[in-house]
Amino acid sequence: MLPLVAAGIAYGARVPGPDVIPFLPSYIPPDVDMNQVLADVRDDGVSVPPADAKVVPELRQVVTDARAQGIDLKIVVIATNPPIDTPLRDIATEVGEAYPGSTVLAMSPTWAGTYSPTFDRVTLEAGQDIAKNGDPVASSKNFVSELTTTHFPWTAFSVVLIVLVLGAAVATRFLQVRSRRDAPEVEPQKAQ
Repeated sequence: MLPLVAAGIAYGARVPGPDVIPFLPSYIPPDVDMNQVLADVRDDGVSVPPADAKVVPELRQVVTDARAQGIDLKIVVIATNPPIDTPLRDIATEVGEAYPGSTVLAMSPTWAGTYSPTFDRVTLEAGQDIAKNGDPVASSKNFVSELTTTHFPWTAFSVVLIVLVLGAAVATRFLQVRSRRDAPEVEPQKAQ
């Protein structure tokens, strides 16, 4: 039976397809025209559906403010919620790949998705979580605020703490060995 499994045959049937998916497919909702989104973002860093055009000046200001803080921000707003938030990350990734170096925030009425080559995923997820309030302007301001807020350096703290604990353990062991070596040997008393 082992040769059949090795040949890609299991339970007497040929198993089609690759053993490993080389990349995860993206899902862009059918009502999102990525060509239009990319063209809108190229103009001013903002893409919104026509029904939300009134917020474009405020979103442009958020993009300008982010640029002043060293963030090349692109904002994409879509009109309807996808079934899950993953398509928003896919939209953000496509925009980010089209505009290298950009940090992208894609929002629907109740979801958000992000992409950035410069910020770590933890920071992006934290910003994404506070960018889910339904108001594109407030959401994008919250997102930029999270990206620019200084956070406690947990990694450095953890490394220092581990080194201190390890040093204390080594010092304790050293003192134990030294105290045994320096202690006078006491002969046990014989019972009479």
